[in-house]
Amino acid sequence: MPGFGYFLSCEEHGPADLVEQARMAEQAGFESLWISDHYHPWNGQQGQSPFVWSVIGALSQAVSLPVETAVTCPLLRTHPAVIAQAAATSAVQLDGRFRLGVGTGEALNEHILGTVWPEAPVRLEMLEEALQIIRRLLTGEQISHHGKHYTVENARLYTVPDEPVPIDVSAFGPQAAEVAARVGDGLITMAPDEAVVERFRRGGGGGKPVYGGLKVCWGTDEREAVRTAHRLWATEQLPGELPQVLPTPTHFEQASELVTEERVARAVRCGDDPDAHVEALSAFVDAGFDGVYVNQIGADQQGFFDFYRTKVLPRLRD
Repeated sequence: MPGFGYFLSCEEHGPADLVEQARMAEQAGFESLWISDHYHPWNGQQGQSPFVWSVIGALSQAVSLPVETAVTCPLLRTHPAVIAQAAATSAVQLDGRFRLGVGTGEALNEHILGTVWPEAPVRLEMLEEALQIIRRLLTGEQISHHGKHYTVENARLYTVPDEPVPIDVSAFGPQAAEVAARVGDGLITMAPDEAVVERFRRGGGGGKPVYGGLKVCWGTDEREAVRTAHRLWATEQLPGELPQVLPTPTHFEQASELVTEERVARAVRCGDDPDAHVEALSAFVDAGFDGVYVNQIGADQQGFFDFYRTKVLPRLRD
């Protein structure tokens, strides 16, 4: 049976609220946590974006659940040697209950230092090189690296976990799925897409775990829940590579004017029908996922956790 986790949204909530949600998630019966890693929110309505590594430190003291970044981009905004140190410390703080989720990122977060935003194939190439550096540093040995994209000289991590940190790679298309199979310890994706899972398995993913995530908006008034989901997360319905190339929350707000409430209602489970929520998560189970992470959109977190504790998670496990 796949595990069911909760997805903490740094774009919507400040650090204290995220820690409290983690506590509620553990009490509700969720088995693990994802946490997003952003510099900006997707739009101004979301309104937050705390530094993920500080929040992970707080989570290590607040809950006993495993934690994974979903996902960190170790390419431009933060050098892979620094990400390696952050991941190592997080794994030590969490006593081995940490996984590093990585991806090729979005211009929204990564362009802020004024660097060129590379095309997707180049970012995949950079990701492979970055993971080589991170894995070597996580051994605790001193390394130097002079590669195509990165230079590291005489670097050594002195605070490292006893076991290697698993690194899962985010992928949405076939080329990224093949890279994830080749260099990752697992796959992260945000739709129950059997074709992506199969491409990952055939490309070398074999028995490696596959994790998926989705957003829902629980509420007793389904129409109001749809409006909330549309106000906060219409950005998720933008097509193609657009979310990877738009540079600011304002640009996302402009593009999201083209996304209707009806489109959001079709894509996001809204309301308080247990069958609809069970169906949404079961789609990932049926597609062969090993873990599913769900995020509640909006402010009513306690109502969501009560609903999932009593009406959704027991049915999924039965």
